[in-house]
Formats: sequence, C-alpha cells, structure tokens
Amino acid sequence: MAFSGIGKCVRMLCKASMSSISEEKDQMGGVSAVEDELGLVNQFKMSDFEVSDYVSVGLGGRGDELVFEAIVKDSSSPLYDKKVVLRELTSVQAQRRGKRAIEVFKKLARRRLLYHSYSLQVHGYISSPTVGGAQFTLVHGYHGSFSLRHWLQQSDWLPTLEATLALDEESVRRVGDDSIGGPAVTRQLRLIRMLMRDLLIGVNYLHSHGLAHTELKLENVHVSPLDGRIKVGILGNAADFLESSSNDDNFDSRRRQMMIAFDMRCLGFIMAKMVLRELMDPSIFAKFKSFLTKGNDPSSLREFMLPILCKKSPSGNIGLQILDRNWGAGWNLLASLLAQKPLERISCLNALRHPFLCGPRWRVEPSMNMIRWGLGSTAVRITEEYIYGQPQRRRLSHFIELMEMLNPHPKPRNWLDLLPGKWRLLYSTGRHIGLTFRQPSLRVLIGDVNLSVTKISTAKTTFSFSSEISFNVIDGRDWPHNKTGTPGQLTVTSPFRLRAGRRLYLKENTDPSMSLTSSNTTNSVLKILSGKKWRKAFPVSEIPSSLPVAKLASNDIEISMQLDEPLGSKVESAQRVLQEIRLQVPPEMFDLTKVVCGTYVDSRLLVLRCVSGSALLFTRTCTDV
Repeated sequence: MAFSGIGKCVRMLCKASMSSISEEKDQMGGVSAVEDELGLVNQFKMSDFEVSDYVSVGLGGRGDELVFEAIVKDSSSPLYDKKVVLRELTSVQAQRRGKRAIEVFKKLARRRLLYHSYSLQVHGYISSPTVGGAQFTLVHGYHGSFSLRHWLQQSDWLPTLEATLALDEESVRRVGDDSIGGPAVTRQLRLIRMLMRDLLIGVNYLHSHGLAHTELKLENVHVSPLDGRIKVGILGNAADFLESSSNDDNFDSRRRQMMIAFDMRCLGFIMAKMVLRELMDPSIFAKFKSFLTKGNDPSSLREFMLPILCKKSPSGNIGLQILDRNWGAGWNLLASLLAQKPLERISCLNALRHPFLCGPRWRVEPSMNMIRWGLGSTAVRITEEYIYGQPQRRRLSHFIELMEMLNPHPKPRNWLDLLPGKWRLLYSTGRHIGLTFRQPSLRVLIGDVNLSVTKISTAKTTFSFSSEISFNVIDGRDWPHNKTGTPGQLTVTSPFRLRAGRRLYLKENTDPSMSLTSSNTTNSVLKILSGKKWRKAFPVSEIPSSLPVAKLASNDIEISMQLDEPLGSKVESAQRVLQEIRLQVPPEMFDLTKVVCGTYVDSRLLVLRCVSGSALLFTRTCTDV
C-alpha cells in the first residue's frame, strides 16, 4: 500500500477465499469472544472518530492493512480530541497480529509495568460483524508523521530531529553529556546515543518480562515529539517465552536466548543505518548483509566498509569518525550486536553500559576485551596515516608490544580456529623503502599484501601460508600523477606446522652504547604497564622473562609471479620487477620461512614475529562479497 504525505487515502481490499473466511470465523470466535477476552482495553465504534482524508507517509503498513488517521470525537473518552491511528486488519493473519498486540498490552498492564514510554500505545479496537466474518480494526497512538527511516532520509534530518526532541542541557544529561551543539560529528553522536539508549531500554523491558519483539526495524520505530522518546511499533508478532515453555529447561533457555539474540541483531542493523547513512541505499545494505551471511566476522566490518565509505565521502565520512571515536568503541558495539553466534551477542543491559553509548560525564571502567580492542584500533588508525616518522614508529611498536602482553589466546589450540583466513598486511616494524626518494629502472607500485592461511586436511596443526602481493609496474616519468601501468601478482606459498613455544625477553644491557631499539621499546612498555591505568589489566611489577607464543616452523617455499603483457614476455624486465618487489616488501613476506612465531591473534588482528625480531601487523579481511 502506498501513501503520500498529503492526499486521499486509497483503500486496497484484500480478497479472501471461502476457506480463509471460515478460518477467520474460527480464529475470531465472533465479536462476543473478542469482547470477553479483551476486557482491559477499550472497544470503540467507528462513530467515535472523525477520519481524516489523508495519511502520513510514516504510517505505511503491510499489504493486508488499511491505515487511517482519525480524531476521537467521543466527549466521554479520555482521548477526546486527540489524534489516533486506525489500522484495519483485512486478513486472518493481520487480525491475529492485532489480537496478539492487545494480548501483549494486557500482560504488561496486569503486571502494572506500562510500556507506554517506549512503545506505540494500544488504545483499543473496533470489532463489528460483516458479511462472511468480522471486521477488526486496531486503535493505537499517533506519534508523528515520520518513522525513523523517513527521518533519516531527510537531507536536514539532524537539525530537524534535534528540534523535534527539543534538546537542552537537561535532556542530554540522560546520555552522560553536559552540552548541546558543537561539530556535526559530536551532535550526531549525541543524538544516536539518545535514540539507541531509548531503544535498548524499551527492548530490555520486553526481554525482562519474557517477550521478544521480533520485528525491530526502522519502519517500526517512531520518535514522539511529545516526550522526546523512541516508540517501537505495535507488538503484533511478539514472542512470549513463558507461554510456550516445555518440560525441558535447557530447551526453553536456549529458545529464549535465540529470540533475544534475534532482537539484538535487528538493533545492530538499526544502529548501523543510523550511523552509516550509506546503508540507507538498498544496494549497499545488501552488500553489508551479504558480508555477514557469508560467515565473515563482524569485527572486520571496518575493513569491509572502509573502501565504500571513503568512496562516498573522500573528504571524511561522519559515520566513520563516530565509530572510530573512543578507541573504536562504536565498531566494537556494532560487532557485539551482530556477532556470528547468537549466544555471543551482547545483551541490552551490557549494551547500555558500553562506552560508545555513555557520554563524557559517565566514567565507564573498560573491560579487558575493550582495552585490547582499543589498542588494536589505535594501531590500525596510526598505520592509515601513512606518515611513518620516528614518533609514529615508536608508538606503533609500543602498541604492538602491549597487544602481545595482553594476548587473549596464548595457547596454540586457540589459534587453530582463529588463524585460518585472509589477512592484509598493515605494518612492519622492519624497514620501509618506497618510491619517493629513489630512481629505480622500473617503478613498481605495491598494492595490497595479503597472507592467506588455510588448514591442510592431512594434519590438524599444519597450515598452508600464502603471501599474495599485488603490484603495478608504472612506465613513464609522470608516475606521481599517473599510476596506471602493467598489473601483476607475486605469490609465495609455504607449509607451516603450529607448535607451542615461548618468546624469551633478554635482560637489558647496562651499557648504553650496546642498547638495542627493542630493549628500549620493552622498557617503555613496562613503564606504561606500571601506570595506574594499566596496573589492573597487567598486575606485574616487571615484564616476565618469557611469554607463551604459537611457534611456526617451515622449511621450503614455492614462488610464482604473474605479469601481464608487454612486460610478461621479457625475462630481464621480470627480474627487475622481482628485485624491486623484494626491496619494497618486508623480506618475511617474500621468504615466509623467516616467520618464526605468532604473538597475538583475535577475530580481527594478527601479529607475527620474524627471525630479525621485527613484527608484522595484519588485519583480517573479508572474502569476496
């Protein structure tokens, strides 16, 4: 059913077969049965309303619903002269949803815990006999002409929604903020915090009383200008955990957890669309969902979305800046809401305590997982600056050392599931040689350097490492401005066996002239860990003499290179290209046998140590979507 902002409401009748009509009689049980069951809500008559000749675009329903706006004209009603929504339910399934919404309202009302603050209020119903069945119309509250989807589709949605909510210093305190206004990023973050917290409080109310909404989406969410609260849609498909309980407690508990997890995933989609406006485009959102359904870990969402966001907003994406704030806390919450395994998704209460949804006035004690996430996010952000001066290199070394100290998976058996996948090289603490200050005979521009790890079926602890280096051979003097050239790819493959091992930390030499950079880095790390901020996370007075690592052993490598014409047929040119690649790429990515151990791994980041002592930092990248 289509609606326009102003215009006549077009009635679309749904035809029902004779079998459907008989089923409808059985389901409705007559008008008297409805009146007996729904004693806690009001029964209206059509004569109690003055129906408007237009319908707001944000009230659009399903194909088996007819939606009207109306004014209550019954002077004896407490709703007198108030605008309400009449939702005529024309099919058996639609009427079942309407009755279900009233039943849910009755349950909440009986417990004296009203859901009106965060839900569309159900006022009552209209039920009258018709030819072949009974007509059932749901009467519920009117909370503005737009759903949240329509708000976000407005070009000036941010100032308009701020004005609708009448934000002042008192209202923003409920999200831990102490000011209004500011840059667009700050204003949007503050508004998203308010909307998400209202949603989470409302959904948590349902979950705590044995109900799951199951239909959370932007079209079912409204913003009330009266109290400045989020209102979720009518609870026509709400699932009751208590009603359908069985004799098996484990089954009931798992069913409850699965339903709650489904709601949390829906909240994750809502949050993603609110922050990343690009996802309002159906084609981009389809790619977003495809990324998740193909089994990619949500913790890699930033790696997946970065090219899309930078392409749409090359000068800087507001959504990206919001999620990157506070050590990437937004990406962490989004990954927790959309976790692959339903039982691993964050709960409403824990989400309300998450640092992303808490303003600067609320001091949140970060968990160890949040600390690790923040370290990794900061390291990734530094690598994206692409200005590797001495201060940046020192900071990156510090962060990598800290990550290794706080490695959540020190035992090799934890690596068996986390290590396989495709990893993109972000940074090497070894040498960095580019094109800027050199005049090579052939200029080779290195693209992505990936490490693909796959299990070898013949042995549980044996993996195949494949280093894939894409490059472009640029010909001509105008290479700083014209990067087109001959594409190619170098592949290095080597089998590795995973075993338990330890990384030894040598005592620092007392002779300053003999001190090494690694020992200086270790000393700086110890100084950081001994501070008040880190003492709780790492309660030791000195760095241990050794830490457990995943030892990697390999003996041979296989190298192949593909180079397009015209350079592909020239052996001498291919040799020079290979020499230039070896010069620019970390030697460990060319000779994988120099990789000796893994010191950090989680669902998002990987750190490998090499014979020389240098570290390779990788981020998990997604499979093709």
